[in-house]
Amino acid sequence: MTVFSKIIAGEIPSAPVWEDEHVFAFMDAGQVNPGHVIVALKRPAKTLLETTDEEAAALFRAARRIALAVDAAFEPDGLTILQANRPAGWQTVPHVHLHVLPRHAEDEVTLGWPQKEPGIEALRELAERIKVK
Repeated sequence: MTVFSKIIAGEIPSAPVWEDEHVFAFMDAGQVNPGHVIVALKRPAKTLLETTDEEAAALFRAARRIALAVDAAFEPDGLTILQANRPAGWQTVPHVHLHVLPRHAEDEVTLGWPQKEPGIEALRELAERIKVK
């Protein structure tokens, strides 16, 4: 059982902001900036890859609603919506979730990666490998 499962079950105190059939959203205990919210699937799927279309849609619907509320309440310069899968993908809790993170120009929060520009032909070859059916 993950820490998020325990929060959703009420075994760990939380500050909820949203709940529906599929989603439970609560303030992140490690606030990067005031208004940082975790949007978690109630069912304990480990990653987005293990969700149904309905569950994935519910996560992002909730994230949008919460982002609108965070934007209105905190008036940040921007918002980062982050969803990570598996440790190499920056996931720290093995329970599918998103972060709704209000951002400010001088908040010193970083998220970056080196850009590689393989060219259009290589991009087309990569696209062929992952064409969605």
